[in-house]
Amino acid sequence: MSLDALANPPDVLVSPRFFRTAYLPAYAAAIFLIVLVWAGAPGQRVDFGDAWATAKDLGVLEAVLIALAVVLAAVVVQPLQSWLVRVLEGDVPRWLGASLRQRRHVTLRSRMAGQAAAALSAAVQSGQQRQINEAGQASARLRSRYPSETEVRATRLGNVLAATADTAGQDHGLDPIVVWPHLYPLLGENIRGVVDDLRDALDAAVRMCVVMALTAIGAAGLLAWHSGWWTLLALVPLGISVLSYAGAVRAAVAYGTGVRAGLDLHRFDLRTALHLPLPRDPAAERIANEELCDLLRQGVPLRGSYEHPPRPDQEK
Repeated sequence: MSLDALANPPDVLVSPRFFRTAYLPAYAAAIFLIVLVWAGAPGQRVDFGDAWATAKDLGVLEAVLIALAVVLAAVVVQPLQSWLVRVLEGDVPRWLGASLRQRRHVTLRSRMAGQAAAALSAAVQSGQQRQINEAGQASARLRSRYPSETEVRATRLGNVLAATADTAGQDHGLDPIVVWPHLYPLLGENIRGVVDDLRDALDAAVRMCVVMALTAIGAAGLLAWHSGWWTLLALVPLGISVLSYAGAVRAAVAYGTGVRAGLDLHRFDLRTALHLPLPRDPAAERIANEELCDLLRQGVPLRGSYEHPPRPDQEK
């Protein structure tokens, strides 16, 4: 299951999150395509002076209608955000080449795992702090960018998100896909703000990547037939799309770090909120957390008893 199943910050039409993830990409695409049309596309003559003249003569009503159309498009597309993330994760039909890309990433993961193992071996043999640090960095890079070999996805973004779903909370016996929606409301204000910002950055980069790719296709359609070298303008949104995808991968790595931190720091808060006893040692914690995940995932009843905090009238 994808990490995208984890709880997301709420979408509010006037929130900074909605502006970054919905309005900004929609307005960027709309302005780019509208300017091309005002400049004369499709046609043999593309003159941005004409576009500027049309913009200056634009009436208030026309400007408001354009703005409302863009807002409506942003609102209508917003429920598709999770689907857009899954597409960039590689959740596409095999005939689009997903299996070939997946095999390539299996090879890349094996290479990265070999480098991490070699770095660890060199650190053990030398005992030098520098090589120990390098081995730790190589291992952390592998854990943050690739899941287990059987869970490798077809894209870089998919592998980063799958790596978080595969490794976050693993040392504590937690399944983040199951636990995170229950733990997220219990996060402290500071760490929740950090996690929300990281998730906003990820969603904004994903939306910009997809919208700019579609804009590039639209621009190529407007310019391809009669505009000569002006057709190269379609490379502008395409370049933004490529850069946005790279940004989405980096944002996913950072978001995974935030999720790991939230699980590490607040995992006991979930047990306290559920009135479950706290484990005494790491081994007992792993067993208790596995049982809790079975409850949340499959409804398997817990063993043992609850621990209820004393009521205020009982504390005296």
